[in-house]
Amino acid sequence: MTSSTIILAFALMLIVEGLFPFAAPERWRQSFRKITEMPSGQIRFFGLAAVLLGLMLMLLADY
Repeated sequence: MTSSTIILAFALMLIVEGLFPFAAPERWRQSFRKITEMPSGQIRFFGLAAVLLGLMLMLLADY
């Protein structure tokens, strides 16, 4: 993996992460507030699920 690929991946992540607060800031704020009220274990579960899904997508993209 070259450094330009890593930079492109990071740029894409920033674009995707910025779309929701840009398009619907009030809805994003409400969602963020709900997330902060979740128990830590539930947040960790969603974080782990996101990491595993990302790894699976990377493996699929490699084929």
